[in-house]
Amino acid sequence: MLDLFADETPWSEPLAPGAVILRRLAREQSAELLVAIEQVATLSPFRQMVTPGGYTMSVAMTNCGPLGWSTDHRGYCYSPVDPLTAKPWPAMPDVFCKLAQAAAARAGYPAFQPDACLINRYQPGAKLSLHQDKDEARLEAPIVSVSLGLPATFQFGGLKRTDPLQRVWLEHGDVVVWGGASRLFYHAVLPLKAGNHPQVGPWRYNLTFRCAT
Repeated sequence: MLDLFADETPWSEPLAPGAVILRRLAREQSAELLVAIEQVATLSPFRQMVTPGGYTMSVAMTNCGPLGWSTDHRGYCYSPVDPLTAKPWPAMPDVFCKLAQAAAARAGYPAFQPDACLINRYQPGAKLSLHQDKDEARLEAPIVSVSLGLPATFQFGGLKRTDPLQRVWLEHGDVVVWGGASRLFYHAVLPLKAGNHPQVGPWRYNLTFRCAT
């Protein structure tokens, strides 16, 4: 596990063309990020959404920013209104925006201006099935994904569902950025293993920043 290393200095690892892992980039800000997540969830609570096929997702979700991602029997969409509360999604916290922009710039995407942040909460056994992020209007913009809490195995493939998958161990504070040639690569998260993180407890949080419009 990466936590065995004593050096806390962030570093970068190439993942694929246009994609990079920024190890521990968000670790110093993690306490502030976790407080911001709680504030967002107070206004727009976490919920397990139901896919168009009737499948209840194992990951609990909420959103912040001008737009939020959601799914129901009609399909996947971005909307300015939380369907659970019938109110606008909470504003994106400044600490979120600054982290997302800094991470994107480090990865070679200096003009990143996210308008949507999907917050996923994983409990033991929760997973994210293999999929592409393709509901966004601006596919030239990257995806910025921040991991907090328990470690997880991230799978990163190619443009076809059947392409080989890399398995990447992500820990607290790691950030993955992918765009360009990798923007539509399939990816997934394997079932979360039980554990207890000193800051986050039995959970893993993931912040996924996107340009939806």
